[in-house]
Amino acid sequence: MDATISEAAVIACTLETGEFRERLDWIAELNQAALLDCRREGPQLVLTYHPDYAERVREMVRRERQCCAFLGFDLKEEKESVRLTIKAPRGMANAVDAIFEPFLINTARSGGCGCTETSGPRGEGRGC
Repeated sequence: MDATISEAAVIACTLETGEFRERLDWIAELNQAALLDCRREGPQLVLTYHPDYAERVREMVRRERQCCAFLGFDLKEEKESVRLTIKAPRGMANAVDAIFEPFLINTARSGGCGCTETSGPRGEGRGC
């Protein structure tokens, strides 16, 4: 899938409060069940999931593209893993932590810990 970001997209989530909370819970459940690794690479967040959860990761991308059109999503499915790269828009350096926080729910990196740009599996060590 292409990680292209629409320059004209509004930089805001379009979900209502209740819908947003449900989405966070859904992502947390997915992360708890399948997230193998997460790391920051500048304005990108790279999430690696167990391949058995590929359909749920594709569903997350479909849902997120609807409510957060300002983000770019690149999904690569391999035999050993499903890698999702989420790219923040240019000029959002000050807000990247907040933008990526919903995708880190239920990981060692959640909670706004201010982790550095790399970490080990599930965000352990090096930076958290």
